[in-house]
Amino acid sequence: MSFNQVQPLGAVMVDVAGLTLTAQERERLCHPGVGGVILFSRNYESPAQLRALTRAIGELRTPALMIAVDHEGGRVQRFRRGFTVLPACRRLGALYDLEPELALQMAHAVGFVLAYELRQVGVDFSFAPVLDLDFGRSVVIGDRAFHHDPLAVAALASAQIEGLHAAGMAAVGKHFPGHGYVDADSHVAIPVDDRTLDAIRTTDLVPYPAAIGVGLDGVMPAHVIYSRVDGRPAGFSPFWIANLLRRELGFRGLIFSDDLSMEGASVAGGIVQRAEAALEAGCDMVLVCNAPASADSLLEGMPPRALREDLAARMIGRAPPASMGERQRTEMLYMASRRLLTRLP
Repeated sequence: MSFNQVQPLGAVMVDVAGLTLTAQERERLCHPGVGGVILFSRNYESPAQLRALTRAIGELRTPALMIAVDHEGGRVQRFRRGFTVLPACRRLGALYDLEPELALQMAHAVGFVLAYELRQVGVDFSFAPVLDLDFGRSVVIGDRAFHHDPLAVAALASAQIEGLHAAGMAAVGKHFPGHGYVDADSHVAIPVDDRTLDAIRTTDLVPYPAAIGVGLDGVMPAHVIYSRVDGRPAGFSPFWIANLLRRELGFRGLIFSDDLSMEGASVAGGIVQRAEAALEAGCDMVLVCNAPASADSLLEGMPPRALREDLAARMIGRAPPASMGERQRTEMLYMASRRLLTRLP
């Protein structure tokens, strides 16, 4: 198969196994159904190696595949050596209770540093910020949440989004409408949240209008069943995606499924059925991670769907500043943001 193909981006995001691309992975990434690549810690050795990997991915197709990563800070930070070690969101929430203005500055600084460093190595966006609330119940969310107070989460997440944008990176909020209330981990179980819609509206949903208001670019629904609202997980539910997120909240960005290889997605059937259910519910792009055989089965079993060009364009990282003055200004902001983070208790 020849590379450097000119073809629309597809609606499937997949991963790769190591530090460089194999011939099989190059072929998979050129499939018309693929539109993006998500990276993990196993794909990272050094900034130079990562730049070479993202460059190789970018050269496969026109337009280039989107490149993403889960890089929130705390225990979810895929690249560490050579990168600023970012704090868990809960530390910003604790500071918010003492010095709210400083905490907001810190949240902005985290977003800016995160985005600046990832853009330097060719990553387009991170799946951040986390908009879940800390109910003290979820092990998988835990300190990834900013706070238990939805207004504090709204303020801190909005500041982080503005920091991401200032450094040229899109922001993806997760896990809609909220994963923090359930005990179970959707990676290995099927969580069920039995609260009413009204209870969810007054808690978990509160950060979303604020985040959308400052330009949230993407949203990832949760693999959680909200049993008193819909029998399907949110990522497969037209009520949650098409009705509430799109119509009621007015979100116009790109909606990503969570990883379809997770146990929380198993209620929808096999991998093709899961992808079709997510897309039919209103997702724009589906993720298949850590399961190359499943990714191939999906690409073989589902007709390619083109990703809307305007949604894809919104997620592509802004090009580095062209002028020397603008580059220097951006670097100064980066260094100032890093210095600020050293003051975090």
